[in-house]
Amino acid sequence: MSETKNKHPEVVALRTWKEYLGESLLIIFSVVLAIILSEVINKLHEDRQTHEVMRELQEELIANENAEEIQYAYHQEVLRNIDSALLHREFLLKVLDSGRVHLYVLAPDGVLREDLNDIAWQVAKQYNIFSKLDLKTLGLLIDIYNHQQRIAKTEDEIGKVLLSFESRKPENARTTLILMRDNYHAWAVDRAPGLLANYKKAIDALNSY
Repeated sequence: MSETKNKHPEVVALRTWKEYLGESLLIIFSVVLAIILSEVINKLHEDRQTHEVMRELQEELIANENAEEIQYAYHQEVLRNIDSALLHREFLLKVLDSGRVHLYVLAPDGVLREDLNDIAWQVAKQYNIFSKLDLKTLGLLIDIYNHQQRIAKTEDEIGKVLLSFESRKPENARTTLILMRDNYHAWAVDRAPGLLANYKKAIDALNSY
């Protein structure tokens, strides 16, 4: 009799299908909302990162444009020195004397006056900015950095000429200078005007990103 009195009736909450459906929809809504918020945050972070990379790329192009303007003027001076040496034997002997090459007589600041950097370009490629650029701007940038690489080869190509055994022979002095002049034209000077024009176009195009 006492055992019966101590037992409390159990209350079982009966839930309708509508309540189960409501809870399920609430869970689904929470998950979807979390995914959307995560995507929005990632997109904002990606956009900010892309903007920073674009600005760094534009700054690099501006710096390279300024450097190439200086270098173009310098290379024209070097070419004038080479032409002078070809016309005046006394000047030629200052450049090539007893098997020794005195490059500083022609190019006092070395073969290349300036460095054209591509650090921001390499970073941009790592972040796959190609997918965010229109084809025209992308083509401009690829062309610019390809020409920069070719200009950088000027040093190696002229070095091959000056370091060869044949270039040290007095009877080959004029040929050596002509080869130097041809290499300057082929690798650097003749491509400079087009490169400078493309710098301006690319810098302006990146303003829209």
